[in-house]
Amino acid sequence: MAFYIVTMTHPDGPGWNEHVLEHVEYLLDLIDEGTLKASGPLKGTPLRAGFLIMVADSREEIEKIVAGDPFAREDLIVELTIEEWDPLFGAFGADSSKVLPPDMKPLAERLGYQ
Repeated sequence: MAFYIVTMTHPDGPGWNEHVLEHVEYLLDLIDEGTLKASGPLKGTPLRAGFLIMVADSREEIEKIVAGDPFAREDLIVELTIEEWDPLFGAFGADSSKVLPPDMKPLAERLGYQ
């Protein structure tokens, strides 16, 4: 499983308000399934935007999950980015690849990567 960072930007207007509860219910189901690790709104952006930390076997799987989101169904995503991410340290470090770049190898013991 790999981690993915997903950002969604949404237009203002009644469509967002009309579908936000269904969108959040969808995200809560993804949390229950273990696919979504964290999510929330970005602050200080010109349009409404959300940030999601997800896990999946492939980018294609993430694309399918996003396509099932009510905001995608209602064409309420004006910008979408999906990036693979390796959380080497911090809250998700235990689930990372644990493969440190050469310059970080001196930190392996402190990070618990033997």
